[in-house]
Amino acid sequence: MTPDEKPKRIALLGFHLESNAFAPVCPEESFRTLCYLAGDEILADLKSEVPKQPVEISGFSGEMERLGTLWEPVPIVVAASEPNGPCDQAFFDATLSEMRRRLKGAGSLDGVYVSAHGGMTATQSPDPDGELLQMVRDAVGPDVPVIATLDLHANVSHTMVTATDVLISYITNPHVDQAERAQEAARAMVNMFAGMRPVTAAVRLPITAPTVTLLTARGPYADLINYGQQTKTDEILNVSVVAGFVFSDLAKCGMTVLVTARSDLAAARALAQDIATRAWDMRERFQTQLTSLDDAIEMAVQNANDKTRPALIFADVADNPGGGGRGNTTWILSALYDAGATGVLFGIFYDPALARAAFEAGEGAEFQAVFNAETASEFSKRFEAAAVVIALSDGECIGRRGLWAGRSLGLGPTALLQLNGIKVVVVSNRKQCAEPRFFEMFGLDIADARTVVVKSRGHFRAGFDEFFDDDHVIEVDVPGLTSPVLSRFDFKNLPRPTIPLDPDATWGGPKW
Repeated sequence: MTPDEKPKRIALLGFHLESNAFAPVCPEESFRTLCYLAGDEILADLKSEVPKQPVEISGFSGEMERLGTLWEPVPIVVAASEPNGPCDQAFFDATLSEMRRRLKGAGSLDGVYVSAHGGMTATQSPDPDGELLQMVRDAVGPDVPVIATLDLHANVSHTMVTATDVLISYITNPHVDQAERAQEAARAMVNMFAGMRPVTAAVRLPITAPTVTLLTARGPYADLINYGQQTKTDEILNVSVVAGFVFSDLAKCGMTVLVTARSDLAAARALAQDIATRAWDMRERFQTQLTSLDDAIEMAVQNANDKTRPALIFADVADNPGGGGRGNTTWILSALYDAGATGVLFGIFYDPALARAAFEAGEGAEFQAVFNAETASEFSKRFEAAAVVIALSDGECIGRRGLWAGRSLGLGPTALLQLNGIKVVVVSNRKQCAEPRFFEMFGLDIADARTVVVKSRGHFRAGFDEFFDDDHVIEVDVPGLTSPVLSRFDFKNLPRPTIPLDPDATWGGPKW
C-alpha cells in the first residue's frame, strides 16, 4: 500500500422480496416494518448487535475488512420485506429512483455490491430485479464491477446476467449461508480490482420444481448443488444452480444454471451444460409427496395417546409466510381441535384482530377466540373455539437457530392461547415459523410436545432440527397459497411446457 493509495469506494445496496403472484400486493408498509434503511442508517445498523438488514450486507463488509482491502463503504438503500405478493409499483419505482439518485450523487465508485433476493415481481414490472441491476449498471457505467448475491429461489433473467459481472446464489436450503455467499462476493470484487474479468454462462431449464423438492441436505436438488461445487476448477469462480420460485408466475421462471469463469467462457459453458444436462436427466425426481390431512390428524391423536411414539413436527407447507402465504389458514388447526388432539404446539398464526382480542381479554381470561374474524378468504376460513389466554408478549425476540440466528425479530403483540389440548401462538406481524424462540419466548418446552405444527415450508428444518430430524417431519397436504401441488394454480405467465406440470416437456440443450 502506497501513502497516496486511495480506498476503493464500494456502493452497498439491497432489495429483498420474494413475490407470490397469487398473494395480495406487497405495500410499502411491509418494507418499512421489516427493513428500509438509507445512507448512513445502513452503516449505523451494521454496528448494531442485532442488525435488521439482510445478513449479506454485514457478510460482505466484514469480509472486505478481513481481506485487508483499503475500502470505503458507500451506503445507498437497503429495503427488505417478508415474502409477499407483487411489489406495489409506486413503491418499487420510488425506491429505484432513490437508489439511482444516491448512486449518481455518490461520486466516483470503484465497485457495487447488491444484496438481492431475485424472486421479486411488481404490479406492472415483470422483471423488477432485472430493472434494479440494469439501473445500477447504467448509473455506474460498463467498467465498474457490479456483483450481486441472490436467494436460490431467484428467477434469473437475461438482463440480470448481462447487467452484472457476477451473480452468486445461496447453496443451502434452509438458507444458512447468506453471509458466506456475500463473503464470496467480496473476494470476487477484490479479484476484479486485481484485474480479473469474469465471464458467465447461463442455462435456463423448463423445470419449475415445487419448493418442497428443493432441500439441499438430500434429494435431487442437493445432488445438483453438490455436483456443481465438486466440479469447480481453479478457472471456475462460481457455480450457482438457481432453483427459481414458481409462484412468481413469470416468463423467466425456471431452474437456471449459472457458471462464472475467471476468463474462459468455453470452460463456463461446458460446465453449465454438464450440470444442466444432469438436472434434466433427473427431472422426474422433482415430484411432490405429501401426507393427507386425515392421516396427519390420526398420527397426532395417536401421539397424544401413546407416549412411546416419537414426537412429530407437521409442516403446513401450503400456508408458508416465507413464500407469500398469509399464515392464517385453519385447515390443520380446526381438524386437530375437532379430533381432540392434545400435547400440540401450533405456530405461528397471523391474526392481528385475534391478538388484540386476547390482549383485551387479558392473561388468564377465557373468551371465544374467532380466527380470521376480519380476514376470512378462500383459504383463510373462519374458525371459532373457546380459548384461554395463557400469556401475552410484545413479540420482540432474538433468533437463536437457522435462518434468523442472532437476528432481531418483531412479531408485534403476540398471544399464547390454549384451545383444549392445543397451544397456539397468535401474532400481529406475519412471519414464517422457522424459529423455536417463537414458542420458547412463552417458556414452552418444545421437547415436551407430542406434535408441533409450523407454518413454514422448509426453513423450520434448520430451526427445529435439534428436536426433529427429517424422518419425523410430516408435510401436510392442505389448501393454501403455497401448496406444492402446482396443478391447483391458474398460472398465467409460466413458460409451458414445464416439469412437473407437463410430463412431456422437452429440452434440447443450451443455445449459446
